[in-house]
Formats: sequence, structure tokens, C-alpha cells
Amino acid sequence: MSVLVGRKAPDFTTQAVLGNGEIVGDFHLGSLIKGKYAVVFFYPLDFTFVCPSELIAMDHRVAELKALNTEVVGISIDSHFTHNAWRNTHINDGGIGQVSYTLAADMSHSIAKAYGIEAEEGESYYPPGVAMRATFVIDQKGVVRHQVVNDEPIGRNMDEVVRVVEALQFFEENGQVCPAGWNKGDKGMVNTPTGVAAYLAENADKL
Repeated sequence: MSVLVGRKAPDFTTQAVLGNGEIVGDFHLGSLIKGKYAVVFFYPLDFTFVCPSELIAMDHRVAELKALNTEVVGISIDSHFTHNAWRNTHINDGGIGQVSYTLAADMSHSIAKAYGIEAEEGESYYPPGVAMRATFVIDQKGVVRHQVVNDEPIGRNMDEVVRVVEALQFFEENGQVCPAGWNKGDKGMVNTPTGVAAYLAENADKL
């Protein structure tokens, strides 16, 4: 597994099901996210177990992310046809319903490999070859600013994804860093010795 933080997010063109249900053969990540922030998140397989809870949770936060000028793309090694079938399966029957973001197909595994999160033989719980539960937050310049990978049984907290985007934008707009537990509306920290001292004097007991 590689660390992409601080590097350009790998671009790709592939088959996908768009958020409006349209199936396309030439979805291009770069065109979708140009001048925007992005959340690109991988998951192992359609029609499995932890995965639908994550995809539904992400869909419930798309409006918040759109308001932050952020696009969302989900990716697995399944085909676009399997993605479409899963979207068309009711939630009560184990499907994900009509999620409102793009689901990209990585049948060649080339995207998972480019992002360094294709599961290999080892001590993880993943079967070899699937994409790990990996999330990448990308800035408006196409640079990865946040990356997290969970092992197979551990679902992600999608509120944390929103928080990371908000923290990134706060830093870009204010020039202040975001200390532990920072949430939108909280004070930032001036990244100087004096700024650190002032912040900790006021907030250390709350951390």
C-alpha cells in the first residue's frame, strides 16, 4: 500500500453508473472534479455486507458535500452492470437504492493498483484482489490531502469524511491549522509557538 497524501490523485477513465442512473463507458474522474474538491472512496464488492451500509451512509451526506463544492465517487472491482443492479435493488432487500453519486467500475483492477489499495496476500481480512476500504480526499488542485484505509470488517464513519473536507477548507481559507477534535465552528490554531501556547492554554482541558 502506498501513501498518496501530498501527491496528485491518479486520474482515470472507466465505465460507471452516474448518480442519475445513466450507464457510461467513458467516465473521466478529472473532468468531474476539475476545480472542485473530491471524495474518492473504494470498497471491496457489491452485494456484500459492510459495504451497503457505507454507501448508503455516504449518500446521506452527499448534500453536505455538494454544499462544500465536493464531488463523490465510489469504486469497486465490480462491473458497471453489477453496480447498476445493486442500485436497482431495494435497501430492504440488501441493495443500496438510487444513490446520488457515481459508482465507477474497476474490472481491470488498474485504479485500485494506481491508488495502492488492492488487497494482497497477507494478514488482512480481505480476499486478495479486491479494493480495500480506502477513502481519499482531494483538493481543488487534484492533490490528495487525506487518506485512510480500514481492514475489511471495519466500516467507515462518513461524518468524519465531511469533517476532513471542512477542516481542509478552513485551513485554506484562514491559514490556521485544525487541532485534535476540530469541528466546523471551532477555533483554529495559529501554527507558531505563541499560537500553540495560546490555543492550549484555552482548550487543553477540552481535548
